[in-house]
Amino acid sequence: METNNIEMITKMVIDAINKNEDKGNGFVVPIGVSARHIHLTQEHVEALFGEGYQLTKKKDLMGGQFASNETVTIVGLKLRAIENVRILGPVRSKSQVEVSATDAIKLGMKVPVRMSGDLAGSAPIAIVGPKGAIYLKEGCIVAMRHIHMAPKDAQAAGVHDGDVVSVKADNERGTIFNQVKIRVDDSFTLEMHIDTDEAKCSKNCHRQYSYHNQIIFLLRGCRFRHPQQRI
Repeated sequence: METNNIEMITKMVIDAINKNEDKGNGFVVPIGVSARHIHLTQEHVEALFGEGYQLTKKKDLMGGQFASNETVTIVGLKLRAIENVRILGPVRSKSQVEVSATDAIKLGMKVPVRMSGDLAGSAPIAIVGPKGAIYLKEGCIVAMRHIHMAPKDAQAAGVHDGDVVSVKADNERGTIFNQVKIRVDDSFTLEMHIDTDEAKCSKNCHRQYSYHNQIIFLLRGCRFRHPQQRI
């Protein structure tokens, strides 16, 4: 009986410490999970869809971006393809394809994990549209997980643009995501972005809906700890 009481008291103390730690160091962040997608230059939009073609908006996203109505097919070096990959607008200065590690295996490619825009030495990929095709010598990446923040969110969390943090998901498995990059900009809405592979591993989605070929999981809030490093 005495042993049981000691165990019970010990558990109560540990629970109390953990709750206080969460209140002191935790910062709740919503998570959004998106499927593979593409960013294109205007030149490449016209190569794929025809001269003078403009992307058409289907859904507004954060930071002035939008999901377009247009989709294309991506093809790896072994001629393995994935169809109906959505294009995000507006057009950019460089074209970029973002896939999951599982997508990379399906395409028969070795694709590096990078932040968006870090394309030097990334994987090659072909893109096929209704009016033509293009080949990127580099431009295919697996996106590094990251958190979008407005300056006020970063200040409240005690982090800065470029910090790398760990995030603990509020699920039954207590999934921890390491190497999560902080991105701060006035146009951003607070949200952590992970890909479909990471969402499946954490298995903590409580609602999902289908947006054409893009499956978006709305996950429970997460808490992230102090920054690991600044890069």
